[in-house]
Amino acid sequence: MNLHEFQGKAILRKHGVTVPESIIAFNPKEAMDAAKALQASTGTDKWAVKAQIHAGGRGKGGGVKIAKNIDEVEQYAQDIIGMMLVTPQTSAEGKLVKKVLIEQNIFYPGPEPTLEYYMSVLLNRQTGRNMIMYSPRGGMDIEKVAEETPELIFTEEIDPKTGLLPFQARRIAFNLELSGSAFKNMVKFVDALYKAYVANDASLFEINPVIKAADGRIFAADSKVSIDNNALYRHPDIAEMRDLDEEDPSEVEAGKYHLNYVKLDGDVGCMVNGAGLAMATMDMIKMSGGSPANFLDVGGTADAARVEQAFRIILKDTNVKAILVNIFGGIVRCDRVAQGIVDAYNNIGEIKIPIIVRLQGTNAKEAKILIDQSGLKVKSAIQLEDAAALVDNALKKI
Repeated sequence: MNLHEFQGKAILRKHGVTVPESIIAFNPKEAMDAAKALQASTGTDKWAVKAQIHAGGRGKGGGVKIAKNIDEVEQYAQDIIGMMLVTPQTSAEGKLVKKVLIEQNIFYPGPEPTLEYYMSVLLNRQTGRNMIMYSPRGGMDIEKVAEETPELIFTEEIDPKTGLLPFQARRIAFNLELSGSAFKNMVKFVDALYKAYVANDASLFEINPVIKAADGRIFAADSKVSIDNNALYRHPDIAEMRDLDEEDPSEVEAGKYHLNYVKLDGDVGCMVNGAGLAMATMDMIKMSGGSPANFLDVGGTADAARVEQAFRIILKDTNVKAILVNIFGGIVRCDRVAQGIVDAYNNIGEIKIPIIVRLQGTNAKEAKILIDQSGLKVKSAIQLEDAAALVDNALKKI
C-alpha cells in the first residue's frame, strides 16, 4: 500500500526522523492558514506547496512550487488543487490533485552550503536482505545517476541477525563526505530511518532528497513509502491511511471480492487461477501476438459468483477485445468456473467480445458439458498454446 508524502512523514517523525514542519490543506484558504501557522511556529518566510498524489516527479509536472509570501501560497494552492498532474510516473491523463502539503522552508543561508542526497531502504531480492541505497546526487532521477555515474551509487546490506550496526551508519555518513555536526546528525538519521522501515513492515522507504541544511541538520525533505499489504493486519493505524481515490477503481472493486487484479495496457482480458499460471498465460498471449489487459487471479477457492464478478471487472475495461479463461482445476473445480461463465453471460447480458476457455483438471469434463449445453458462443481449447492462438485469431477478425 502506497502512502502520501504527508502520511509517510508522519511515520518518519514518529520514529525520530527529522522532517520539516508541514500542514495538509484541501483548499486555498486552508493553505493560507497553514502558511501563517508555520510562520508563527517556525519563523519561516518561504513555503513549499506540494501536490499530494501517489507518484514521483511532481515538480517536473508543476506540482511543487516555492512560495515567497502568503499570497503566492494561496495562488499556488489554487493552481495545483484540482489540476490533472502529469508526471513521469503517471498515465498520460495524469492524476487529480485533491490536496497540497504546505511545508516550511529548509533552504536558508548559513555557515555551510545546503546539500541534497538520495537515500532509500528496500529489500535486495537477490540476497534476501534489507539494504540502504544512497547517493550524494540527490534531487535527481536516481535511475539516471545509476546509468551515467554508477560509482556514485552506494549500498549497505543489513544482516537480519544484527540489524543496522553503528559502523554501517557511520560509513554511510563518511561516503556522503560529511563531517562535524552534519556527520553525527546523518548517523542518527540513518538509524532512525531504518528502524522506521522495519517497525512498519515497509517494502520501500525512499527519501529524495535528504537535505543537509546550512546549520548541519539533516531533513527528510520528501518521502515515498510503501507498506507490505500482507502485514497491514498488524498496523490498523496505517491501514486507515489508504487513499482509495489514488487507486484504480477496478482494482479496488476486485479487492472486495478477494480477486487479485492488476490493470495493464493490453487488449486481452485474462482470468486465471494461480499467480504462476497467470504469468505463464500472459507470456503465452504475448508470444502469440496479443497483449494482456490485466493480471487476474481468481484464487484456489473460486466459485461461480466470484467468477461472474471477475467477468464484470474485466468487461469494464473498454480496451479489452477478447477474454481468455485459463483454469487448472486443483482445489478449484472446473465446473464451478464454468457455471460462473454461464451465469456471467446470463446476468450481464450479451457479451459481444470473443471468449476462449481452457479448463483442465478437477471436473473438467463436467465443465465442458455445462458450457456446451449453455449455447454460449465460447471457444474451447485443451493446450494453452491453442488457446492463445484462438485469442490471436479472434483479434485479427475484429
